Amino acid sequence: MEVNPNFSANALNDFNLVGKAKVGDQKAYAELMQRYKDSIYFMALKMVNNKDDAMDLTVETFGKAFENIEKYKPDFAFSTWLFRIATNNCIDFIRKKRVSLVSINSMVDDEGDDRPLQIKSDSLNPEETSIKKQQQEQLKFIVDKLPQRYKTLIVLRYFEEQSYEEIAQQLDLPLGTVKAQLFRARDLLSNIINRRKKTPGSDF
Repeated sequence: MEVNPNFSANALNDFNLVGKAKVGDQKAYAELMQRYKDSIYFMALKMVNNKDDAMDLTVETFGKAFENIEKYKPDFAFSTWLFRIATNNCIDFIRKKRVSLVSINSMVDDEGDDRPLQIKSDSLNPEETSIKKQQQEQLKFIVDKLPQRYKTLIVLRYFEEQSYEEIAQQLDLPLGTVKAQLFRARDLLSNIINRRKKTPGSDF
């Protein structure tokens, strides 16, 4: 495979590491991630202005890059290719977040307080006890798919009905952090629920 003759020494080193990664060298993957994880994180942080989101996006960027590493061509430096993935990832995240604001806001009443987290079925009577039980079990199943820190927040807030202040004290977190991470948790949960609604045979 012909390599761009204008590659710097670092770009050539990256190219060699990519070649090793393509044949399953885990150390090569680790070195590539070590080289660029901080740069990708700070770029994402600048775009989304949230540390937790930036960290999630950094992990997703490397996941997408390594999953598609066979598609990398040495016309450009690996770093250029990686940052393009990271930028597109952040843009997609920002776009989805704007779209999901309506569904997220539906969990908040006119005074800004949380509404009970419920999932309604169009075809079944929500007043029936058996249906309510089934929906609750399905909701717990979905919550279990969230990252651990978001799962904990959802459980404390919506299943145990703790206040923001109680959660902050229990988890030893600043109140603002609890509110911000709960917003992100609701965002993730809303996206999962919306995907399930579009799945044939789904209960939601």
